[in-house]
Amino acid sequence: MHVVLAGGGTAGHIEPAMALADALRRHDPSIGITALGTERGLETRLVPERGYELALIPAVPLPRKPTPELITVPGRLRGTVRAAQEVIERVKADAVVGFGGYVAMPAYLAAKRAGVPIVVHEANARPGLANKIGARYSDFVAVSTPDSKLRDSRYIGIPLRRTIATLDRGTVRPEARHYFGLDQRLPTLLVSGGSQGARRLNETVQAIAPRLQQYGVQILHAVGPKNELPTIDDIPGMPPYRALPYLDRMDLAYAAADMMLCRAGAMTVAELAAVGLPAAFVPLPIGNGEQRLNAQPMVKAGGGLLVDDAELTPDWVLKNVLPVLTDPAKLWEMSRSAAEFGRRDADDLLVQMVYEAIEAARGGRRRG
Repeated sequence: MHVVLAGGGTAGHIEPAMALADALRRHDPSIGITALGTERGLETRLVPERGYELALIPAVPLPRKPTPELITVPGRLRGTVRAAQEVIERVKADAVVGFGGYVAMPAYLAAKRAGVPIVVHEANARPGLANKIGARYSDFVAVSTPDSKLRDSRYIGIPLRRTIATLDRGTVRPEARHYFGLDQRLPTLLVSGGSQGARRLNETVQAIAPRLQQYGVQILHAVGPKNELPTIDDIPGMPPYRALPYLDRMDLAYAAADMMLCRAGAMTVAELAAVGLPAAFVPLPIGNGEQRLNAQPMVKAGGGLLVDDAELTPDWVLKNVLPVLTDPAKLWEMSRSAAEFGRRDADDLLVQMVYEAIEAARGGRRRG
């Protein structure tokens, strides 16, 4: 069996694809896997690092919303669809699984031409154009949130890395806090604005850090590799403030933390819910508003707080985040609520959908 994965461009598309690839290989080590991507996406690094074949096709960026530019897409897609179809036919693909973005659209169109079954996974609460179209060609559509608008979809969550999906924060906490040089006893705030960091979060946390430390809170802060690290020295008798360019062990960061201040990308929300880590979400104030929608189910469940980017101030952190961090009962309650909303088995559920799609297609061919 051979499966083609289409989830290039950003980590939000690539990571679920790689989690599915790992799950497929756990079920059947002999299965063939090829990931489609372009020269400009993160997949050129992330896919080979995970040991999977990457086939490059030309990039055709898609408009986020229906615009006059949409009329030109079919013409620009023609060569990309042809390239994707060549890959699908070369590997004799049994299924194509798409995760949205500009790699997924040509993959869906090529799979339809080649008569190969399609499985669609949508990570965001508000689906993108590629997956809206892909869902029209498939009876096997998976979504990450129960509030998704994609038709006839199955709510399974987002496929996660096994280090995250199987994480027991309580058991790993001593090792995690030792790894980052944190105190074993103090409440810990984890801060990250994503892979590139977030200036708003960075400036707010750096301004409020001394006050949080005065209240006995220690901070683990990923500022982003392109941002300047704060020059804050440890003060004897004060809780640590650990600032790093990035976190290459998010599993340990989650285990070390009691609460997180972060953006609300679909992958971040899914990981926090899966491991039961409460969060204060600050949705990215651009795009089509999907980050707010991503966070809302976890917030409604009682596992998080939500604040607009413009309203995130040192005073807001003092009034809303600090009371949670310094109240063990509240932390426990929010952690339990987050975990009840979380899904740890999305990778296995998506594997089942892939097999269902393949069997349905084979059954249809036999009946024909």
